[in-house]
Amino acid sequence: MGINVQNLYYDVEIAAYILNPSAQNKTIEDIITSYLDINPADYEKKEETKQINLFDDIASNENKDKEKEKNTMYAYAISKLYEVTLNKLNDLGQLNLFKTIEMPVLEVLADMQYNGIYVDRQELTNYGDELKEKINVLICEIYNLCGEEFNINSPKQLGEVLFEKLKLPVYKKNKSGYSTDVDVLEKLKNEHPVIEKILEYRQLVKLNSTYVEGLIPYINKDTLKIHSYFHQTVTATGRISSTEPNLQNIPTRIELGKRLRKVFKPEEGKIFIDADYSQIELRILAHISEDKNMQEAFMQGEDIHKWAASKVFGIPLSEVTKQQRAEAKAVNFGIVYGISDFGLAEQLGISRKKAKIYIEQYLEKYNGIKKFMENVSKKAAEDGYIETIFNRRRYIPELSSSNYMVRQFGKRVAMNTPIQGSAADIMKIAMINVYKKLKQENMKTKIILQIHDELLLEAPKEESEQAKEILKQEMENAVKLKIPLTVEVSEAKNWYDCK
Repeated sequence: MGINVQNLYYDVEIAAYILNPSAQNKTIEDIITSYLDINPADYEKKEETKQINLFDDIASNENKDKEKEKNTMYAYAISKLYEVTLNKLNDLGQLNLFKTIEMPVLEVLADMQYNGIYVDRQELTNYGDELKEKINVLICEIYNLCGEEFNINSPKQLGEVLFEKLKLPVYKKNKSGYSTDVDVLEKLKNEHPVIEKILEYRQLVKLNSTYVEGLIPYINKDTLKIHSYFHQTVTATGRISSTEPNLQNIPTRIELGKRLRKVFKPEEGKIFIDADYSQIELRILAHISEDKNMQEAFMQGEDIHKWAASKVFGIPLSEVTKQQRAEAKAVNFGIVYGISDFGLAEQLGISRKKAKIYIEQYLEKYNGIKKFMENVSKKAAEDGYIETIFNRRRYIPELSSSNYMVRQFGKRVAMNTPIQGSAADIMKIAMINVYKKLKQENMKTKIILQIHDELLLEAPKEESEQAKEILKQEMENAVKLKIPLTVEVSEAKNWYDCK
């Protein structure tokens, strides 16, 4: 309606989220009960139920009165929560996070949801038809390789065919019989050619159901766009999430899945501009851990994975093979997520002993990271929480658990949260600054999507060069770290071609 809401400076849910991002219950009633000496139920009038007939208007009036009472109680409670939560945020050093990051990004997310992203419905339907054809071919191939027809979607029937008829090795059983989950099938890949076909079949079925049949209902009839909901109070790390539909989860690993991005297009006369932070989590790790080797690689603009391989294997950069780079990359990212020797062995298809040696060699060369890993778990166990660069907290009760596996999970969380959480905060700052700059310059360019380290803009062609400059400038200078942040910018006529 052209009304621009000004002065959004307090939101009770966001304040409560910063104070405890892992809290499961975030309704207004939950927040009132947690922070005030008020029971919302006490404020509702409890009257005797009266017998009424369908022609009486009493029921609707009573509902209106109850609604008024409830809203009055909410307004009173929010005014009290305002004082309580802001004082708590101030005491914990989180008021700046609330005022300069979380509240301003609220307006950006609202704008993104309102802008939406255009979807070529016909192209999406054609893509779905292509998937169905490939699925039907795979079904025939699976039946031929197994020598019989059965319900591929039934774990029970699939299990019987694989483990009783084809006599493949049994790795795992559950209450209903043989396990046929992805982990089991991955281990069976070399045992029989049908396994590869079953894995592909599952991928294509999921692509069709989730991303073709799943997306179509969300295309708005008036705008012909998808207006996804962006949430800032869901994840424990501070990352933004997306639902109805989840546009942050469009597949990128397999080419056929990645092709789905082709159906997302800019409006007529406009183009997409895409910017991606280059290895932001490893850069944050280098900043926080102050590891000299990792910092040197980034300062010299070297390939970080090749550099790691050179250090770990003790060979010159020029002699690093593709295989060695891939292994070093797995260790680099594995360290960020607290990977174990078991996890690395599974990922690289090597022995656990070899994986353990890789990790030990890596930590020997990257001593700053080793110290950071040791200190971060110890400090989190002592304090009961971990923080990002911007004082975002995540409480980790798992670290004091008597269960070893739960404690190990807590250690991984302690390691990953300052890195992933700081990356999320930096992206939010960048989004706020890009949004402000576009407004300041009176531009028609809009932010339409955020996918963790990636930001997608829709710009009129005549604004494209200026928009690219703003995007790169604001993202790279969102915060000053000990090493530079770098951004890769591209433009295209659909989301797929942006990369």
